[in-house]
Amino acid sequence: MKRHLLLLALILAVAVPSSAIEIGGWTGVGSYGASGADGVVTLAPTGDPQYGWISTNGGVNGLGLADVGGVGSATDGALIDSPMFTANAGDELKFYFNYVTSDGAGYADYAWAKLLDDAASDVSLLFTARTTPGGDTVPGFSMPAPTATLTPSSTPILPGTTWSPLGGSSGGCWSTGCGYTGWIEASYTIAAAGDYFLQFGVVNWNDTAFESGMAFDGATIGGVDIDDPDPPVVPEPSTIVLMGAGLLGLVFARKKTKK
Repeated sequence: MKRHLLLLALILAVAVPSSAIEIGGWTGVGSYGASGADGVVTLAPTGDPQYGWISTNGGVNGLGLADVGGVGSATDGALIDSPMFTANAGDELKFYFNYVTSDGAGYADYAWAKLLDDAASDVSLLFTARTTPGGDTVPGFSMPAPTATLTPSSTPILPGTTWSPLGGSSGGCWSTGCGYTGWIEASYTIAAAGDYFLQFGVVNWNDTAFESGMAFDGATIGGVDIDDPDPPVVPEPSTIVLMGAGLLGLVFARKKTKK
């Protein structure tokens, strides 16, 4: 009897999947990880118990985007790629991001998201975010135009930089323009069927001090988590109830037979 009840409990337990970022399936360089609510970065609107993040803190050299304007150049940073996922033409790619910067005027750190094909070649620049002493942080100024639809479509910086992934820069600020964007939704319609990667990146600009970073969560393609594009089929609640009832019926039938 106990064994059968344990089996029933296991059936009910596996019937509820988790949609949180599984950062172990992503690959990156520089500083990246996963976190729960931390400082100014709350959990994403998805309600997931954690989000992924990247940060320039402890970054590597040689990263950045082409055709970025402004006096100076990118220094060190981090990037991370999702597991490869399959999409059909017309599928919606959706995710959330939150840019955080402790750098201010004169040091225009920036972040981005890209869609890459199965050869890791650029398909589309989805969004940009960039430190600025005034005006909107997203889309980033003097940067290539992004292609995703953003909600809200533009955003000024919100005050506050307390966030552990910034390391020693957490809670600090150089000059004006420091803060965070809050969670922004990005959506993009896939043009052609194929296999793709989603990439997030962030870099320092002109120096390696006063770090910047980005949180991300809720990455889905056609409504399915890109962490697990072929999830096991989960029974509907009514099916789970029937399975449980059937199992208990077998238990009592067995007891009756023994009598």
